[in-house]
Amino acid sequence: MSSPESPDLAALLTIADLERAAAAALSPMALRYYRSGADAEHTLLENQAAFARWVLYYRVLVDVSTRDLSTTVLGTRVAAPILIAPTAYHRLAHPDGEVGTARAAAAAGLIYVMSTLATTTIEDIAAATPGAPRWFQLYVHKDAGLTRALVARAAAAGHSAIVVTVDTPLLGRRIGDERHGFALPDGLSMVNLLGDATPRSGSALAAYVAERHEPALTWKHIEHLRASTALPIVLKGIVRADDARRAADVGVAAIIVSNHGGRQLDHAPATIDAQPAVAEAVAGRCEVLMDGGVRWGTDILKALALGARAVLLGRPILWGLAAGGQPGVTRALDILTTELSRAMALAGCANVHDITRDLVREAPHR
Repeated sequence: MSSPESPDLAALLTIADLERAAAAALSPMALRYYRSGADAEHTLLENQAAFARWVLYYRVLVDVSTRDLSTTVLGTRVAAPILIAPTAYHRLAHPDGEVGTARAAAAAGLIYVMSTLATTTIEDIAAATPGAPRWFQLYVHKDAGLTRALVARAAAAGHSAIVVTVDTPLLGRRIGDERHGFALPDGLSMVNLLGDATPRSGSALAAYVAERHEPALTWKHIEHLRASTALPIVLKGIVRADDARRAADVGVAAIIVSNHGGRQLDHAPATIDAQPAVAEAVAGRCEVLMDGGVRWGTDILKALALGARAVLLGRPILWGLAAGGQPGVTRALDILTTELSRAMALAGCANVHDITRDLVREAPHR
């Protein structure tokens, strides 16, 4: 029989099933950390609920006997329009940690986006996934030397893009973490910053960000970063059309429509609602990706129809990792790619190029 420590992954049929298995495996502190959103968690909940406001107007009498989910993201061929979003502290979820996540992504033919706040070094992840496509997520620090060093290490380790998170001049308040005292267990730290010297408690982590992240981050920083590296720059955290146009103007390669999983500014728009205006604003001058609230294959179908080239998965990957390590991440990816393939068939789409804007409309008011 399976147990919370080793569930029968094949019996877990949805991302919600994986979340329940993860909840049984994680410590209460870790579960609160991964689940939490900012303040009243309105945006956290809206990220998922908003998908129901978009309805699929499917086509019929289309040959969908075979489906091709593959596409390209910044020129890299991927097996499906899915990337692994940068999320912190994977070894808090499971000993396989970031290495397990990166290996699962590589085996699936997908791009893994590594977090600055990983609990595994840039170099160890690169060694574990030689030749696999990887991007590096960057927080810009007040210490310009540290920022440059992180970019240089990422480039040397074979990462092919830098994802700059732009919605975190300071940390949003996660009340549950403050109330219950989130802390990294002994042996875990943000090893790519200061090794074992990085703080572990919730209050100390917030103070660390306040002290070291660059709250004066502006477009000039982005222009300077773009000029200082040959790697393409991706901006993560865009929800406004004017910011999207400005990003395209300064030459970024892609933007990620994101509200940080509802963990920064509460009452920010759900990302699926923000995405159409952003995609229209850039008009193909840079690629548009999105994250936030994706739990079903139909969610991915709607995001692509509304202008995303691909989606990024955050919590679904963490639930898979917590439920079963690297095989659990593989199971999460299998669930969503299978659901997407089925949804494409039922919507009359044989490949991702068939997923066009006319497939989705806002739900009529009831």
